[in-house]
Order: sequence, then structure tokens, then C-alpha cells
Amino acid sequence: MILGIDLGTTNSLVAYFTEEGPKIIPNRLGKHLTPSVVSIDEEGQVYVGDTARERALLYPDTCASVFKRDMGSNKEFKLSGKKFRAEELSSLVLRALKEDAEEYLGEEVTEAVISVPAYFNDKRRRATKRAGELAGLKVERIISEPTAAAIAYGLYQDNLETKFLVFDLGGGTFDVSILELFENILEVRAVAGDNFLGGEDFTNVIEEMFFENFPKLSKDSLNEKELRHVHKQAESCKLGFSREDTSKMQCKIGEEVYEFSLELGKYEKACEDLLERLKQPIKRSLSDAHVRLSEIDKVILVGGSTKSRMIHKFVGKLFHKMPYTNINPDEAVALGAAIQGAMKERNAAIKEVILTDVCPFTLGTEVVREWENNQREDGVFCPIIDRNTVIPASRTERFYTVRDNQTQIRIHVLQGESRFAENNLSLGELLIDVPKAKAGEEPVDVTYTYDINSILEVEVKVVSTEKVTRQLFINNDEIDMTPEEIEERFKTLSYLKIHPREREENKLLLLQGERLYEENIGERRGYIERALFHYERALDTYDPAKIEDAKREFKKFLEEFDEL
Repeated sequence: MILGIDLGTTNSLVAYFTEEGPKIIPNRLGKHLTPSVVSIDEEGQVYVGDTARERALLYPDTCASVFKRDMGSNKEFKLSGKKFRAEELSSLVLRALKEDAEEYLGEEVTEAVISVPAYFNDKRRRATKRAGELAGLKVERIISEPTAAAIAYGLYQDNLETKFLVFDLGGGTFDVSILELFENILEVRAVAGDNFLGGEDFTNVIEEMFFENFPKLSKDSLNEKELRHVHKQAESCKLGFSREDTSKMQCKIGEEVYEFSLELGKYEKACEDLLERLKQPIKRSLSDAHVRLSEIDKVILVGGSTKSRMIHKFVGKLFHKMPYTNINPDEAVALGAAIQGAMKERNAAIKEVILTDVCPFTLGTEVVREWENNQREDGVFCPIIDRNTVIPASRTERFYTVRDNQTQIRIHVLQGESRFAENNLSLGELLIDVPKAKAGEEPVDVTYTYDINSILEVEVKVVSTEKVTRQLFINNDEIDMTPEEIEERFKTLSYLKIHPREREENKLLLLQGERLYEENIGERRGYIERALFHYERALDTYDPAKIEDAKREFKKFLEEFDEL
């Protein structure tokens, strides 16, 4: 069986395909959403999801979140004295999802289709694939999130000719994809996006407004624990707008309690710059797809951040139609990834659909451009495969030497949209030996091939000698890992034990109680302390019946206390 995994910035999900269609697999707490948060204690015990998120409020130095934004980079996160890259933290999330799936399905699972933002570049996609390998999964395909969502929506459409626009706003990234369904062909026409725009940015707006309202408070004066507390309350305030036109947040910092009330209209005005940023990828994708706004039949909302009333209003006003939300925006990507896995297995229960995808970025090389009057310009980017070219794709361009008796040509592999090479992402380079000759007389044919997993292969052929140099899987050398290094890191990460699933809910409840104790003062603290004491005593008995009764009672206490 091939799992479908939505590895998100804020939350992650895992799904599988059944005869009745794709289904979400619940995690060890019985929930569909697993927060993409990792915590590691001093003993090397790993906590993932809700438990890790609670630990983040109490022990911030042991936790990491929103690390998906740093996939493919050299940034390191320090947890309990140990350093991890984003892909390694992601592998721990994937490992927890894998364990949950195996427990639920009653069998070992080793294969998966993993989704990534459509606008993830080659480096980020490779890091995602490595994260899967470090989690013990064979990644059968990396699929773009909007494409996965469109599969979930488009597979069972009655109308066989439909143009979709998928508006995918998650916790940390924003993607737009334009797709066309024609009979059994689902074609991606164009993608665009912003890898640094998501729900977290809308939360940060409230956080900044909170600090502006209390000038005596400053971020620099607060410790990590207090900052996380403020951020959590800002997130709750944002979610409050789903029910009311006025939302509040309350923060206890030191011995003082700060209360902040915010009206929806004022919040929307403060978010105008972010809403304007959402428009840019939409315009670009429509332009690239040569599709007019009026030709879009359905706008599909994907990603947890699209549940916001403000986003619904923004999309409806922009497209002059109500967005389509028949599938839970949180779950659409995982369900589509599971369907893609079933397609890969050629599952007989699934309707046959031919899926085409596109290259999200332009791929090219660095050249010296010759202009009139023998003027030359160095460091110019020469596109070979344009963005939004249907993949798999292969393109060849011929280049020439620029100096007499030149013995080498450097093929600098680049990804991006800038006219200048230095402004684009460097994926690597090849140095090709060529025979000595006059400038412009020794040509090489450079072929770029981009496959359905968005992996690039570069082939260079020296025309005069017919010698071919080929390099698979172009990477940035700084973050590249050999198979041996991946295996070694896999062994290292394997020593980290994910918290036992049978004790997960108990740990989560204790952390919630500890957090409430720290957030309150006076008599309220006394009530929490007493409830914690009784629950801990029940856990110490190791009596399943007593623990279950105490758990039920403590959960009820926490729910009622939060409402006071």
C-alpha cells in the first residue's frame, strides 16, 4: 500500500485509498490533524504533534515548529542541545505518521506519495524526498499540493470539461494552480505562489497589533516562553473571528495580565498588504495559463487558513463567485495524494485519469550575451525550460566558446526568473572539456530533462568529439547527501524514540494542566494543582480502569476550566 501524506507547515495528515475512496488515518490521539511540531527531551524522547505543541509552551528550548519554510537550507534547529535540519525534523513527523498508519492498518507500510507546495524549488523537493527516506519510506512521488487537491476534487466530477483554480493557503505557504479537466485528462496549466506567505503571517499581524497596543511591552524584553504564549493567544484571537466580529486575547506576562480586544474590520485593514501579496501569484498564473478570470469555472479553497471568513470574502470578491469547499480544506491534499498513490498502484477501484503537471520555475544556465558593436554582458541567465512547461519535458540549446583556445565550458545550472544569473538559485555546475579553437567555433549541446517528480537531469554533448557528460539529480553541494550519508543519518535518528502511543494522551493532558497552572495565579492555580495531583496519583497506580476514570474526570476539568 502507498500512503498519501500532506506534510504541512502547521499540520500534517496521512491517508490511504479504499474501495469507497480515500480516507484519512487518525493519529494516536484519534485526530486527523497532527501539528507539525517536534519536541525532544534530554533523554532523546521524541514528541510529535499536539504533545510537542504543548511542550513548546513550557519548554521552548526543546521544540521546533514552522520548519517546513526552511526545507533544503542549512539552517539548524537546536533541541535539548542537539542540532537538526528541517528535513530531519520533518522525518520525525513522517515517522510518527507512518507509525500511526501501521497501527491503524495492522501492516507495515514502506511507500508514500508526499505533497509539497507547487512553488517549492528543486532543492526543497529533494529535501522532502530525503525526509521521507530518513523516516524509512520509499517516496514513490513528490506531488504538488494544489495538484493533489485538484485530483481529490476533479476525479469524481460530473462535468467532464472544467477549469479549476486551486487557491491553497496553508500555515506557511501560498500556492495557486490552474488546472483543466477534459474527459479523463487532468492538466495543470500554470502554477505560482509564495513560499513565505501563510496563516502564520496573518497571526503575526495580530501579535504586532498586541505589542503596539501595549507600548511598555516589547519583544526584546520577553523570553522565548513568553513570546510563544503571546503567539498562541494571537492564534486563538485569529480563530475567534470565525464566530464573532470582535475577538479577544489575554496574556499573562510576569504577574500582569494584558487583555486586548480587536474588531474584524480593523484586523482586515491591517492585513491589506498580505491580501495584496495574495493577488500577485493569482495574476501571474492566469497570465501564464493564458486564461481569463471569467473562464474559471470553480475556485477551490485548500489549506487550513482558507477557513478564515476574511479569506472567503477576499476570494469571493476577487473572482465574483463563491469558492468551492465541498471537501474539508485541511484534508483535500492528503486525500488527493492517497488517490495518486492508488493510481501508482493501478488500483482497479479507481477511475483512470491521466495527470499532467508543470515545471514551477524556469530552468537555465549562465551565459555571456553578445550585443551589437561587440559589446558583451557577463552573468546573464539563459532559460532552457520555461516555467509552467508541461512535464516530463526535455529541451536542448546549443552554446559556443567565447574565447580563443578555450579548453573548458562551465554549465552553471540555475533555477529562477531573474535576467541575471546571480539572482537565481544555483543547483550546481558541470565543467566540460572542449578542444582548442577560435572563439565561437566549438559548440556544445546542453539538454535539460525535467521528470514528473520535478527532478532535473543535465546532459552536455561536445559536438565535435561527440563526448557526452551527464549528471543526474543536480543538487546544491552544500546540502547534498550521498546514499551512505542518508543511511548513516537514518541510523542516528532511529535512536530517537517517539513517545509511546499508549501514553500519548496522558502526557498531553498533564502538559495542558501544567501550562494552565503557569498561566494562572491565586485560587485558580490551587484548583489546577489539586486536579493535577489527583490525576498523577491515578497514573502512578498503573491500573487501567483507575487511569481511564481519572483521565475522563481530568479532561472534563480542563474543558470546564478553559471556559471560565
